[in-house]
Amino acid sequence: MAIDIKSIEEHIRGILIALGDDPDREGLKDTPNRVAKMYEEVFKGMCYTNDEIAEMFNKTFEEDLLLDENPQDMVLIKDIEIFSYCEHHLALMYNMKAAVAYIPNKKIIGLSKIARIADMVGRRLQLQERIGADIAEIMQKITDSEDVAVIIEGEHGCMTTRGIQKPGTKTISTTFKGKFITDSMLNNKLLTLYK
Repeated sequence: MAIDIKSIEEHIRGILIALGDDPDREGLKDTPNRVAKMYEEVFKGMCYTNDEIAEMFNKTFEEDLLLDENPQDMVLIKDIEIFSYCEHHLALMYNMKAAVAYIPNKKIIGLSKIARIADMVGRRLQLQERIGADIAEIMQKITDSEDVAVIIEGEHGCMTTRGIQKPGTKTISTTFKGKFITDSMLNNKLLTLYK
């Protein structure tokens, strides 16, 4: 799916008129085009399915990880800065940090690919909970590991700048798969390392 820049420009122009402003005045003349280009950038994740993102970032290394000796070895990458937009209000979800953990299953994924996956998944109209679920699904597809965990913490413009207007309010969501659900020691280890 391609993002329709021209259509976005037309709609932004209509929104400016609906707000009671003049889209032809100097300060707003190029605003519809600027917003359309920004939307193309910040929503580029909408152009891809989870399967396509998995294919895009499927760079793994099959290594001798001594998995028979340490079947609980975990890879954790945390403090991955991402942003997204709430699908309910089109409000920015910001100051978001994702942590992604998995137990390798005969192969490991390049660390930068984990951050790229989180970034691409965020670049959609989203719910924070779905961001975690999408990252976990893509990680499972790439690593062939059922044991994946995602923790996301962030602020939502729909809570901080409108409605209840509570700046600084943070939302934490978790997505646990496989042993991260069934093994309480592994789960505790993850949460200790996450802090």
